[in-house]
Amino acid sequence: MGGIRIEQRIIQIKSPAHYNGWTMTQTWEHLLFLHWAISPASIEALIPAGLELDTYDGKAWISMIPFLLSGVRLRRMPSVPFTTTFPEINVRTYVKAKGKTGVYFLSLDTSNPLVIKIAKFWYRLPYYRAQMTFHRQVDQIDFTSRRLSGLPQSPSFEGSYQPLADKFLAKEGTLVHWLTERYTLFCSCNRTKQMMFADVVHEPWQLQETAFHIRENSMTENLSIPLTDSPHLALYSRGVQSLIWPIRSLADLSADQDG
Repeated sequence: MGGIRIEQRIIQIKSPAHYNGWTMTQTWEHLLFLHWAISPASIEALIPAGLELDTYDGKAWISMIPFLLSGVRLRRMPSVPFTTTFPEINVRTYVKAKGKTGVYFLSLDTSNPLVIKIAKFWYRLPYYRAQMTFHRQVDQIDFTSRRLSGLPQSPSFEGSYQPLADKFLAKEGTLVHWLTERYTLFCSCNRTKQMMFADVVHEPWQLQETAFHIRENSMTENLSIPLTDSPHLALYSRGVQSLIWPIRSLADLSADQDG
């Protein structure tokens, strides 16, 4: 694969002192954004009550994002032990509720059991433990993940990728902006059955075209969502630092709007 040198710099929050109320910071590195257009009918059954599927030009979208997670830290606390740097892959779609747009995670796989416990407790997210590898060889990333489910056909992913061109910022109104500039996550509380949301802040993504090769991908087979072998859109980003707020009930969002 031909490409260009991988940028060393992560995009940091420019003025963290301006933000109040966040509870966790994370850094997301070496992201491969893989996006598939699908029919809304093929995924509507997976969207919980209280959320509405968000579409672009009549199409729903599934995104798969392998990346490296680092710098996990609760506010005013040192870094969480044993969470220095580790791989993750998530599968998400796009939703809206009460005038707010965001992402809804269908699955998140990581190799770090402590992070799984934290994320399930703090953010009610559908995390799974997986056997994973992340290797950077000069300017190419090799990534593998196989969920530790005990099933013969566990959700898995294997591929490689690298940036191809200069960085750019997505323009408002474009599909790329619609897919990547999302600052709310939605989740469901298993105990109360309430829909929850959490806000996220980071600087705009600096994106690059990417060369990639997917050798294996069964991340959505257990969801009965068939995907084409190759995504309809693929992009790379060196990464950003993020601030994450605590989850709140959608009822709180209604109260904020009423007030």
